[in-house]
Amino acid sequence: MLIPVIGLEVHIELNTKSKMFCGCANNPFGSVPNSLTCPTCLGLPGALPVPNKAALDSTMLLGLALGSKINPASFFERKNYFYPDLPKGYQISQYQKPLCIGGAIGEIRVNRVHQEEDTAKLMHEGEKTLIDFNRSGVPLAELVTEADFRDAASAKAFLKELTKIIKYLDISTADMEKGSMRLEANISLQEEGSFIVKEAKVLSTTGQKLNPKVEVKNINSFRFVEKAINYEIKRQTEALSKGQILTQETRGYNEKTGQTYSQREKESAHDYRYFPEPDIPPLEFDEAYVESLRHKLPELPAQKIKRWLSQGVKQADAEILSETPESANFFDTAIKKYQNPQKVANILVNKPEFRIRGVREIGEIGEELMKSTNRKTLTDDALRELCEKVIGENSKAVADYKKGKEAGLKFLTGQVMRLAGGNVNYADVENLIKSFLI
Repeated sequence: MLIPVIGLEVHIELNTKSKMFCGCANNPFGSVPNSLTCPTCLGLPGALPVPNKAALDSTMLLGLALGSKINPASFFERKNYFYPDLPKGYQISQYQKPLCIGGAIGEIRVNRVHQEEDTAKLMHEGEKTLIDFNRSGVPLAELVTEADFRDAASAKAFLKELTKIIKYLDISTADMEKGSMRLEANISLQEEGSFIVKEAKVLSTTGQKLNPKVEVKNINSFRFVEKAINYEIKRQTEALSKGQILTQETRGYNEKTGQTYSQREKESAHDYRYFPEPDIPPLEFDEAYVESLRHKLPELPAQKIKRWLSQGVKQADAEILSETPESANFFDTAIKKYQNPQKVANILVNKPEFRIRGVREIGEIGEELMKSTNRKTLTDDALRELCEKVIGENSKAVADYKKGKEAGLKFLTGQVMRLAGGNVNYADVENLIKSFLI
């Protein structure tokens, strides 16, 4: 029996003030094209890179939050390949000695988190392709998982939890729609029991030749992650069932058609001809420095949820309230004042505006606690009618959600909550709207 074997590579743009190896401002979104450049990030001859300490710290913080081991001796390497968005003809990255080794989110193992620089941005206009070098040299943390996923839903759940962690650490906006978090999914189908996953590789345990993996690029939303992986699993399954031979390749994802398409043959590590970056000395971190970073870690989402559950908060409510550090901190402030965690959770889950507006509105929570005892729950039929009404009157939000924008779903849910006067559960409304829009 063939089963999906999936691994992720996640690129996270760090929100440092300057770029990875030069003093140019790290603000590629919304700036005039090619206005944030210098000889270093343009790859001009003679320019020397100087590592950004804040970026290194941010990457190691992410590693520590994931339970990674910080490598006491690390160094940069040149990853050689030719592409128009790479002005030097190589990317300064890490391969042999990444900053962070191992770690996990739940049962999904992290192989590594390493430091590198971003490329320029290509913009296609008809038959022309333009290049904006503002993004060239922006600091990236690249996270590589083991191939521990067996379905698309678990990959999507992993990415949502990773996004929460990144936001709690305040090292990136992790906004997939703007490109500050991008990912590739490596997907293959293997015979169950014929392989093991080790060091980010799928290895045969029976001596049989493994089916090749496909790397899918151009995925920019949680919804499209699920769709792209499911499509690729279906495509490979159908091809193998017909006796076709798959190739190791890189494929793009077309959001409009919901299909992947071939781009080029997939490179192997040796194709990049990695060698140590001669212009940057090796990096060394002693235990005292690592511990100083560890002390900067905030209480992370999973830790908050565990604490709230011990205080009697429902799992589903805790998950919603932990989505952003702002909503989590507001909830903590509210339960400290009103000493009734689940009732406060009910209000915040059912009235998202309280989570957004912040602590200055804390007094209104008390008023809502008083009102909640007199409320009546809507019937299922009444709730369905409200959802159908909101969906019918908000075509733009519906279209946005179908394009993969989670904000569209949140808007629709908020409108139903408003019409229902808070007399329904937020998670129930969200799930019901999803069922209408499948």
